[in-house]
Amino acid sequence: MSVSTSATARRMVAAALAAGALVGSASVSASAAADPRFDHSRISISRVQSDAPGFNDRSPRSLNAEWVEITNSSRRGVNLDGWTLSDRDGNRYTFNHYRLAGRSTVRIHTGFGRDTRSDLFQDRRNEVWDNRSDSATLRTERGRFVDNVSWGRHHDRHHGRDDHRGDHRGDHRGH
Repeated sequence: MSVSTSATARRMVAAALAAGALVGSASVSASAAADPRFDHSRISISRVQSDAPGFNDRSPRSLNAEWVEITNSSRRGVNLDGWTLSDRDGNRYTFNHYRLAGRSTVRIHTGFGRDTRSDLFQDRRNEVWDNRSDSATLRTERGRFVDNVSWGRHHDRHHGRDDHRGDHRGDHRGH
């Protein structure tokens, strides 16, 4: 084998390996993008209304005016089956057979109602979220932290992006 044939063979092998690496990385990127676990950073607690407007009388109207919104800012839907939303006292809501569509928001109400794509109900007879001070935490089905929003006197600064969205007036939004 001549030197030029050997160099040509080496270049062909190097080109084949490089092409294989490109194809391999493209398929990994495509599978990562298709896997909803990679979108967890795009799921967040976007708003909280812990203090229902009007009189808190544990009526269905009052309980359903207490809610937490979860937003998916990615283009892909995410399966929230088994995910939990909990407060500081250990009250927990578990998502059951729910898929949050891409670029959409779902509102989780405290009281009773009929679940839809945009509204879910915890079916509770008592308030969950403390008006003055509390924390809403979202976790995956495996207990992995996704997001947290705290308000009031005991801010837990666990928010995924380390910003605080909330105040003591009840409608907690980013500021």
